[in-house]
Amino acid sequence: MFGLSQVKNIVGILAGNTLYALAVVLFIVPNELITGGTTGMGLLFEQVLGVPLTLFVSLFNIAMFLLGFWVLGKQFALTTLISSFYYPFILSILQGFLGNEVMTQDRLLSCILAGLMIGAAIGIVIRCGASTGGMDIPPLVLHKKMGIPVSLSMYAFDFVILLGQMVIREREMVLYGILLVLIYTVVLDKVLVVGKSQIQVKIISKEYERINEMIIHQLDRGTTLMHAETGFKHSAYPVILSVVSPRELALLCDRVHEIDADAFMIIHQVNEVKGRGFSMAKHYE
Repeated sequence: MFGLSQVKNIVGILAGNTLYALAVVLFIVPNELITGGTTGMGLLFEQVLGVPLTLFVSLFNIAMFLLGFWVLGKQFALTTLISSFYYPFILSILQGFLGNEVMTQDRLLSCILAGLMIGAAIGIVIRCGASTGGMDIPPLVLHKKMGIPVSLSMYAFDFVILLGQMVIREREMVLYGILLVLIYTVVLDKVLVVGKSQIQVKIISKEYERINEMIIHQLDRGTTLMHAETGFKHSAYPVILSVVSPRELALLCDRVHEIDADAFMIIHQVNEVKGRGFSMAKHYE
């Protein structure tokens, strides 16, 4: 039986792949845009050899799935199984229903919208602990066998795929393709950290004991006291380090300045925090 978290992950993987296929059908194919990854290779083979996009994607995904199963193991295969077989399926279904649908003929607008959708789609799938299969697998294989960074080989593959399409397409279309890849890469990075960012605060004050107690007992957040010394007067005041949610920041600032109006605070955003009170349940000893 699947637990609730597994069911949510499966739904997320299906939703992400559906969103990816929708971007391809509504914006990339009608406007003859080019892109990297498996879809970009499929478009190239369709133009040169007349191989239908869905057929190429299906065969390529199966081949990459078998490669991943052989080199990366069963655990990897299980996480990519759904994407490897569902994406070509939903792509063919959407092409059947929306094959003649043209949302816009503006290629720049299509490039932007497709980039937003693809970036969000890949981010959703990755956050569910899976990958989109296809061209995601060779970089992982190279990383395991040769130690090549995944991001580096992934960009290299996308660049080669885009250059390959330059032979049969206008140079301007290649530039659109590069823009598309850049957009979905930026969006992907944002999706991966959305909802996970927190606020790190460092507080220097002569009233550090009262501020420390306030954070622990009123805000119910943990603290770390780091031994430090001021540079001018060489006063030994511990620096209070704490992490709070964005919603708690205003309250924290108000409480700190109520205790010490001269408190020095350093505030900055962190992408993700793991541990008690954030990725794990709070624990009181």
